[in-house]
Amino acid sequence: MEEVSVAVRGISLNVLVDGPADGTPVLFVHGNCSSAAFWQPLLRHLPPHLRIIAPDLRGYGRSETAPVDATRGLRDFADDVAAVLDVLVPSGKVALVAHSMGCGVAMQLLVDHPERFSALLLEAPLSPYGFGGTRGLDGTPLADFAGTGGGGANPDFVQRILDGDRSVDSPTSPLSVLRTAYVADPASLGADEQLLLDTVLSTAIGEDNYPGDSKPVDAWPGFGPGDRGVLNTMAPNHFNVASDLVAVPDKPPITWVRGDRDAIVSDTSFFDLAYLGSIGVVPGWPGAEAAPPQPMVSQTRAVFERYGPYAEVVYENCGHSPHVERPADVAGELLKLLAG
Repeated sequence: MEEVSVAVRGISLNVLVDGPADGTPVLFVHGNCSSAAFWQPLLRHLPPHLRIIAPDLRGYGRSETAPVDATRGLRDFADDVAAVLDVLVPSGKVALVAHSMGCGVAMQLLVDHPERFSALLLEAPLSPYGFGGTRGLDGTPLADFAGTGGGGANPDFVQRILDGDRSVDSPTSPLSVLRTAYVADPASLGADEQLLLDTVLSTAIGEDNYPGDSKPVDAWPGFGPGDRGVLNTMAPNHFNVASDLVAVPDKPPITWVRGDRDAIVSDTSFFDLAYLGSIGVVPGWPGAEAAPPQPMVSQTRAVFERYGPYAEVVYENCGHSPHVERPADVAGELLKLLAG
């Protein structure tokens, strides 16, 4: 695996590259609080004829830290990745593999550059309506988009990333979160645990990066999305690609893979403040009429059914990172998608 530095849009991105220059190109887009190295458990299971291109997004891994304009949704990341493609694969179609927040980047890439992609494998994607703050299968916004964006991050987790904490002395330490939220079975991390923890700790911290800023609102829980930083890029006032996704012409096929025990992207997500309020973890919940939990998985399925060519693959006893917990199975799905 080679690391190359690619200058795009005024910043330098680190990109992992492997495979022959004339191989089948596959672009990998990582999720939040990780980096391109988070793909390593999957990459080991792929054949050598593939041309692997896996950038560290701005503010992650070895890429340069630069402000993230959340008013553009995930387009800062998507435009960076599109520019990397222009340098490394200047023509032709590529397959696109993405995880979690990276799936939102992938959706935006597909909307903006549909001619560039032959197929998509989306792993544990956030809803096309954004993360949190919406109700129903049509993504109707809650009042003030309350409870979404930068204010939703756990401050102790944020501080521990900033401190480079590698302990397990708290449920909010990065290693504890990796073991309990990223996967269903901590044993699945195996010998990669410290490597994967490195990717979490590579996250740039601040209001312009992770988690972002926040604004007070009247609706419970008293804050709404700001306009800067990572978590605000996924707030539903800034990111909503459902209609644009359905309208993409000449739609490439999508394979959607997910775990049935995903703690992060779920209809009962432990990262959705409305769901946490409904089970008494966050006080003051005003009830399901005002702040229902977001049906993340159900929303995604409804949008993909309108989109057209997609398949849903669900792994039992698997969490938020099937490529870590079921790498051979996910590799098989990718190869089927490429063959198709």
